[in-house]
Amino acid sequence: MPEPVPADTAEEGPAELQPEEDDAPPTDGESGSTQLSGLFVEKPPPSITAVTGMDLIIIAKVDSTTLTRKPTMKWLKGKWLDLGSKAGKHMQFKETYDRNTKIYTYEMKIIKAVAGDSGGYRCEVTAKDKCDSSTFEISVEAAQQEAQADIFSAFKRADAGEDDGDLDFSALLKAAKKKKVKEEPQIDVWELLKSAHPSEYEKIAFEYGITDLRGMLKRLKKMKVVEPKHSEAFLKKLESCYSVEKGKKIVLRCEVMDPDVQVKWLKNGQEIKPSAKYIMESLGNVRTLTLNRTTLADDAAYECVVGEDKCFTEVFIKEPPVTITKLMDDYHVVVGERVEFEIEVSEEGAHVMWYFEDIELQKDSPNYRFKKDGKKHTLIIQEATLAEIGMYHAWTNGGHTKGELEVEEKQLEVLQDIADLTVKATDQALFKCEVSDEKVTGKWFKDGVEVLPSERIKMTHIGRFHRLLIDDVKPEDAGDYTFVPNGYALSISAKLNFLEIKVDYVPRQDPPKIHLDTTGNMVSQNTIIVVAGNKLRLDVEITGEPAPTVVWSKGDKVIKDTEGRVRVEARKDLSCFVIEGAEREDEGNYTICVTNPAGEDKAMLFVKIVDVPDPPQNVRCLSVGEDCASMIWDPPVFDGGAPLKGYLMERKKKGSSRWTKLNFDVYESNAYEAKRMIEGVMYEMRVFAINSIGMSQPSLTSKPFMPIAPTSEPIRLTVHDVTDSTCTLKWLAPEKIGAGGMDGYVIEYCKEGDTEWVVANQELCERQGYVVRGLPVGEKINFRVKAVNIAGQSPPAVLSQPVTIREIMEYPKIRLPRELRTKYIRRVGEKINLTIPFQGKPRPVATWYKDGEPIDPKMVNVRNSNVDSILFIREAEREHSGTYELVLQIENMEDRAAIVLRIVDKPGPPVKLRVTDVWGFNAALEWEPPKDDGNCDITGYTIQKADMKTKEWFTVYDHNRRTNCTASDLVMGNEYMFRVFSENLCGQSDDACLSKNTAVIAKTDLEHKRSPYKEKEITCVPKFTQPLVDRSVVAGYSTAISCAVKGFPKPKIVWMKNKMIISEDPKYLMRNYQGVLTLNIRKPGTFDGGKYSCVAVNELGKDEVECKLDVRLATDPDKK
Repeated sequence: MPEPVPADTAEEGPAELQPEEDDAPPTDGESGSTQLSGLFVEKPPPSITAVTGMDLIIIAKVDSTTLTRKPTMKWLKGKWLDLGSKAGKHMQFKETYDRNTKIYTYEMKIIKAVAGDSGGYRCEVTAKDKCDSSTFEISVEAAQQEAQADIFSAFKRADAGEDDGDLDFSALLKAAKKKKVKEEPQIDVWELLKSAHPSEYEKIAFEYGITDLRGMLKRLKKMKVVEPKHSEAFLKKLESCYSVEKGKKIVLRCEVMDPDVQVKWLKNGQEIKPSAKYIMESLGNVRTLTLNRTTLADDAAYECVVGEDKCFTEVFIKEPPVTITKLMDDYHVVVGERVEFEIEVSEEGAHVMWYFEDIELQKDSPNYRFKKDGKKHTLIIQEATLAEIGMYHAWTNGGHTKGELEVEEKQLEVLQDIADLTVKATDQALFKCEVSDEKVTGKWFKDGVEVLPSERIKMTHIGRFHRLLIDDVKPEDAGDYTFVPNGYALSISAKLNFLEIKVDYVPRQDPPKIHLDTTGNMVSQNTIIVVAGNKLRLDVEITGEPAPTVVWSKGDKVIKDTEGRVRVEARKDLSCFVIEGAEREDEGNYTICVTNPAGEDKAMLFVKIVDVPDPPQNVRCLSVGEDCASMIWDPPVFDGGAPLKGYLMERKKKGSSRWTKLNFDVYESNAYEAKRMIEGVMYEMRVFAINSIGMSQPSLTSKPFMPIAPTSEPIRLTVHDVTDSTCTLKWLAPEKIGAGGMDGYVIEYCKEGDTEWVVANQELCERQGYVVRGLPVGEKINFRVKAVNIAGQSPPAVLSQPVTIREIMEYPKIRLPRELRTKYIRRVGEKINLTIPFQGKPRPVATWYKDGEPIDPKMVNVRNSNVDSILFIREAEREHSGTYELVLQIENMEDRAAIVLRIVDKPGPPVKLRVTDVWGFNAALEWEPPKDDGNCDITGYTIQKADMKTKEWFTVYDHNRRTNCTASDLVMGNEYMFRVFSENLCGQSDDACLSKNTAVIAKTDLEHKRSPYKEKEITCVPKFTQPLVDRSVVAGYSTAISCAVKGFPKPKIVWMKNKMIISEDPKYLMRNYQGVLTLNIRKPGTFDGGKYSCVAVNELGKDEVECKLDVRLATDPDKK
């Protein structure tokens, strides 16, 4: 895969010499592309080059088709620095998911790269029990502005004149003909110059034909990247970077060459002063800087300065992971409604990233607003639209939450219609309606003309209620009144009837008469329906002469109150019955009786109070699924006097206060399946009942329930072992477990051909293996295994074919471990625990023998099982050494294995140590091996000597393998005694063998003879150590001839051409540098050819060398 190069730097990057085709990086289709392995579909390139100040994006892709859980990606710098804590303005991380290909794409973006971003990086992805990682290097280079298309043309002389054109430097290569250099692929001269020492610039320039040295040096100074110099002041520099958790202590440590040197510590270029925060210590060559109680302000670059040398490091402060303490709620709103997704995090000032589906929401988004208040973070959508339906995510470096937004079109519902009114003159008329949205405004119209407010006409809007009040009703007020909500194609109409009072001449003895108005709230001739909470005013016209007496009663109870909630008001020719704020108890039959001397009249009315229904009862969850739940409830006890239209449902996450509507249309059934929930999250639900009057109070909240699903079936169900009555099964855990976790497994079996499955385990099996017992011999049995959790049983994992219950005979076989196949050596006192696995059916009998005899159970412990035998010795002794044999028997078949055990100990001391000879400053020693070798071979001896005066022991030889040695460098005049320790595998013997006799080094007379001092003669006759060499050059190209001379006193140098002394001719430049003589000839012509000689003369003599210079004309190869 080619390296990612930022688009901004495609044309401004540093110009380099173009490599040959063989060195070009492979394209995507070539074999050199990144090899994919493990979880990664696409890895970052192994080497990435960035330009200072430009952005850099690194991409990695992971295939999740085989994963049961979402993979987790970590970006690391170095071995352990987690870059997730450094997310911010400089580093950003992004994750996207393609639902079609099931590929996760992870991006790390470095904004305005700096030199400190260079180094080794690693991206590591984990998913359950799978893990994969990829390493890559990032190098950041300084921006270069001039491109070098052709380095040779760049260094031609500006004043070349006749030299302008193709250059031929073949004559300047000193050994071009004599020594043929092996040709290599094209050499990058610029890289060669950048890495070379300045003393080699001239040599490289002449070798590759660069004549403008001044121009070359100017360009090299501009474009050369300064390599870090080797430090001569530091033994060990600071690490490249350090990482520490916020609030903890960190120590920066380096080592200097001079233990007495003073150092300075800098933070971001500013010197640090010692304090309780910064503690500076000096111990020998070690210099340390301790930072106590680190904060985010300590995240900086640090330097240790010794004179002109510096070493750098960078300290990263890791903040503790920011967790989300309050999760995001779901929203179900209508178009235009305000939405606020609110979360709470564990730390104030934490960085929270908001996403809509897979798109990160930026602060400059016009539809979204972000609010931060302490630990609270809020995403605000001012007016929700249908385009904003979807899942919203909030991410921190230690947590994630999501909430769903559902938006529906506005639908306005009329909860209470306007009733027709019949009003008499000077009375009051009140039109009232109720709609479902409190924010909806509207206008009133009469016969199609808008009604405007006045002193007599008033319009009010309180909550969901809209009222039109007309005082002192006049005949012209009669007509059709309509309320039209703004923004909706909806209208509500009613009629106002004006009641004219006609006064007729009535005889004095007119019997009373009740005139009931059958319009308005009357649904039948004697029934009046009143909405609870509304006012009932019943004006009954009464005629009769003389004026009759009016009595109102409810049942047998007479209503006499003229004040209060229920009262009777008397007016001329009218009797008014008023109920303020109708209640359910006001429902019943009411009687009005009027009497006068001329007679009596009665009328009966039934007042029906209608109200919103009671809340539904007993809301409960019947079952749950992976993202759904089945809910049921009982109808309300009282339907409000009007038939129920249906129900509205709401849900919320447990602990949250935000309820989300599940339906906008009325739902008629009392059973509902709630969907689109998050598995593993606790939810609560409540229900509202609705009739023609309105919506009830919410029901009691249901018990919390959690959407969970059973696991998938166990995988890889296999038969591990079969006997005459048992079958051992093994399997692996289900691939998909879910939030319900795993409680255990149920194992079932049935005979082949039967359909009834028998449960093998009474209690859940928690392990991934089980032995089914009590099976009939010879029968073919089918087996299956189910996983069980709180949601129930999973689909079964079934064996592909039945199992015949019959034990299979297997020969006994001992599997002796590799380390026991050779001699097994242990030291005295060590614990020995040998486990010997074996196989065989039925269970074999294991017997141990030592040296052909049964082992003593008092000395050695043995434990046998179905699959192995263990030999155990608590503390090994020398007598435990020997050959141990394990015999495995099944009936008349057997297998044997032998183990050689050797217990070793330290050896005893050598014996018979003696001094056999003394000469000069030497003493010869001999001894015999120890009688006790510790049960293993003697590996050597340690010889020590001691002066009889001080008796301090010093080692002469270590690990001497022979039983004799010679002690040298003994001090004259001293007497020595010796001792010897023996050594084996366990170590050195505890005791030593002392020599029986001593060695005395006798004194001798010595005389120092000084050699006579002879002063060295340094004068020398001139002599050429390097002669002149014949040259052949091209006319017009400058050349030089050189030689070397020695002599003392310093000789005088004379250059001659054809035996003529060369005078102060500007064509020639003569140099003498420490005996190296050079004659430079500028642009020689054919007449400059001839014999050149150099003469060196001093007072002791002279010497001369000469050479021949041949100048030839340049030839044009094209003319050939």
